[in-house]
Amino acid sequence: MSPSSRPSVPSAAPSDAPLASADAPQAGPGRWRSNPALTRRSLLSLGVAASAMGALAACGSNTGRDEAPVGGGGTSGGSTPTLNQWYHQYGEAGTQQAVQRYAKEYPDATVKVTWKPGDYDQSMVATLLTAGAPDVFEYGNGPTIDMITGGQVADLSDLFGDAKADFDQALIDRVTYQGKIYAIPQVLDSQVLVYRKSALQKAGVTPPATVDELLAAAKTLTSGDVKGLFVGNDGGVSILGGPMLWASGLDYLTKENTFGFDDPKAVAAFTKLRELFASKTLLLGAPKDWFDASALTQGLAAMQFTGLWNLPAIEKAIPGDYGVLPWPAMPGGAPAVPVGAYGACVFAKGKNVDAAKKFVKWLWIDSTDRQLDWAQSYGFHIPARQSLVGRAEKLKSGPAAEAAKIVTDHGHAQTPLLWTPKCSTAFGDMMTRIVKEGADPKAEIAKVKAVAEAELERLGV
Repeated sequence: MSPSSRPSVPSAAPSDAPLASADAPQAGPGRWRSNPALTRRSLLSLGVAASAMGALAACGSNTGRDEAPVGGGGTSGGSTPTLNQWYHQYGEAGTQQAVQRYAKEYPDATVKVTWKPGDYDQSMVATLLTAGAPDVFEYGNGPTIDMITGGQVADLSDLFGDAKADFDQALIDRVTYQGKIYAIPQVLDSQVLVYRKSALQKAGVTPPATVDELLAAAKTLTSGDVKGLFVGNDGGVSILGGPMLWASGLDYLTKENTFGFDDPKAVAAFTKLRELFASKTLLLGAPKDWFDASALTQGLAAMQFTGLWNLPAIEKAIPGDYGVLPWPAMPGGAPAVPVGAYGACVFAKGKNVDAAKKFVKWLWIDSTDRQLDWAQSYGFHIPARQSLVGRAEKLKSGPAAEAAKIVTDHGHAQTPLLWTPKCSTAFGDMMTRIVKEGADPKAEIAKVKAVAEAELERLGV
């Protein structure tokens, strides 16, 4: 519900649980913007490009709120405040009813929930520039660095207390700037490599542990109308950039916030993606994209990199005939998967900041049963808190338990906080040119480095 990137509108959702879209962010999410409709799967896409300020100003007055008071909320006329809360349009059945129920159950304010279809990211960015911003809102992988430095989101550090250590550390790091926490992770999503056990057994293929083994397996498994691997209709351009960096021991930025992949290992990683794309082993032009598991379950491909939310649909379609893996390692690196989460934020310029902070603490820190319900009752997702993972019945056995372990052992936040939308756009352009057009990886990396360093300078890093 993450992102990098989960599901959203029915037209783009998995067969059993429609979703609403980055990461890319890059879901985010770090998120890709491969689909104008925002969803949890968008957390796990590859980079969100910001709209021009003129366009934002033009749509800033269209808040989509019903009877919403000006200035981020108001009072109900008595001692109980009225809070306005925004969610993007999730596609899983029951999600809208769940958040409305949570709001109704809150005793200390009247919470009005707005369910936002369409381009949630652009709408949210635009509305934060106006007096009509909601008191509480979610955003993929937490607020952007510009929201933070622009004073648009409140510091939530004081809400966590001892619970801070219970949240996934990668997610907390992603929403922390200069020691202050600006969002509460709501639920965790990821992607994993899913394979048909029977297909690999019939071909005598061992589940791959390295990218070279993956390429070899994809070639062996490609036969007739069946392709060896599906990583999206764009050949992995949108979703494999981050995993290939992490699998090589690299990242978008270093821990010191310098450019992270001006390195021969990155050249080798992106060259390998180009080789994979040109190998004729990838399924391209599938009826539905990577966020839906039908390419795997309908036998169009023997392996697929897809979202955790699809595991229930896969189990229903091919019970017991599948396994899960992280994205395989490159030489000198380690397996890796992207991790994303929508984060609950508070509008810092609203009239009821303290009341809004109290509400998000109640919902996303204190109300563990509601957090578990949100993660497990509407599709398949991992709680953002480690103590709740052990209470999640769906995570206790089989491929689901293995997927949870993969995320714990090999998860990476989709993109660092300081990897801005402009950086994500440059990265996405680089991926297209290298993977689809065969451009020189070293020259393309240099172009992204110039953009990233200019952005870091702008941010005063």
